[in-house]
Amino acid sequence: MPRLVRAGHDVVAITRGSSDPYHGAIEWESVRHIELDRTVTERDGSFGRRIAALDADVIVDLICFETASAKQLVDEVRGKVTLFVHCGTLWVHGVPKSRPYNETAAREPIGDYGMKKAAIEKYLLDEARAGFPATILHPGHITGPGWAPINPAGNLDLHVFEKLAGGEKIALPDEGLATLQHVHADDVARAFELAIHQPTRTIGESFHVAADEPITIRDYAIGAAAWFDREADLEFIPWESWMQTVTEKDRAITSDHVVHSPHASIEKARTLLGFEPRYTALEAAADAVAWQSEAGRLKL
Repeated sequence: MPRLVRAGHDVVAITRGSSDPYHGAIEWESVRHIELDRTVTERDGSFGRRIAALDADVIVDLICFETASAKQLVDEVRGKVTLFVHCGTLWVHGVPKSRPYNETAAREPIGDYGMKKAAIEKYLLDEARAGFPATILHPGHITGPGWAPINPAGNLDLHVFEKLAGGEKIALPDEGLATLQHVHADDVARAFELAIHQPTRTIGESFHVAADEPITIRDYAIGAAAWFDREADLEFIPWESWMQTVTEKDRAITSDHVVHSPHASIEKARTLLGFEPRYTALEAAADAVAWQSEAGRLKL
């Protein structure tokens, strides 16, 4: 949002609560803040009407996870906005057979999240073909200041970074060749800004938004250890055995990331929008870990 303020836009931020932004900037003082519980107001049918009443030219929807939710909003703002930008996910593709894959890769999502996001994308692109000004950006693993990054074990356990910093051994599943494709939150913000400023190239399109290249969890662990001037002490364990070493929650998150192992091309966003990520996957994770440490959430 600070980017949009700097570009001269009047910005309204709609959130469920009043927590501080992850990244402080003076531009936040120029952002109008409205607290609105989407779940509650969708239930009584008022959410779309309340958004439409703001009379915005552009709507950026970052927290839509159901097609019915998207439809309620679209029905209310149809004919009133010049651009509607939805935040999707690389997970809409499932596990493409060829890599790297671009936006034309089949939608064969696995898991509830990917299937629901793919359904929303289909709905919005169908609406775009009928004249509604929709576009979709599909980020990788968003991270940066304020985020707990997906770690080298493919889950959200911050203690993995503490172990790497302390020179302790960490176990990775199989041979550590699964891939992650982080994207820094500021790069995501830049992609949304580019989409907003180029509607003729944006409407009716989907774009991958991620680091230029993925990183294997093995190389991620090695790189993360190097942040602390350590050599990673790694142990590789067959998946079935590795699952017994972590909690059920971490096991489910790692499984999701290992199965997907994304390697998405960003060439379309680069060519049509001029998107050029500033951060590699490893650099994005490093910025997130530094923030977690400064916030006292990590003992490094």
